[in-house]
Amino acid sequence: MATLKEILTRRPISATIRLTVDAGAAKPGPPVGPALGQYKLNSMAFCKDFNARTQKFKPGTPMAVTISAFKDGTFEFTVKSPSVTWYLKQAAGIELGSGRPGHVTASTLTLKHVYEIAKIKQSDPFCQYMPLASICKSIIGTANSMGIKVQKELD
Repeated sequence: MATLKEILTRRPISATIRLTVDAGAAKPGPPVGPALGQYKLNSMAFCKDFNARTQKFKPGTPMAVTISAFKDGTFEFTVKSPSVTWYLKQAAGIELGSGRPGHVTASTLTLKHVYEIAKIKQSDPFCQYMPLASICKSIIGTANSMGIKVQKELD
């Protein structure tokens, strides 16, 4: 439960902006500039902060960002780890999933790959309270829907 002081000091939010930006490569141009500009936010400050937060990731990694724009012109943002589909494509070494999942297999992965992806995704705010087994099951389901077969060990 929020205290009275927290309720009174909350700033009114004018918008919530969701973007996908490559790690360490945020520029004030499109798509970041127009998205922040319509709410009169400083896109250069966002780019500097975002690039500083994502410098530990490999350049070119697509990062999901949720920006809370406040009415006084300030903002806060949270950076999530890349999507499960991106990790699965990287681990399988494919560009796209299968066009006919269930009929055509695009690639195969081991349970060890799935476990490593689940450990990375457990640091996300959405998954931090989920058990690792549940995250693994979700990743296996995503892999099946992409046409990636998950095996115990590669043959």
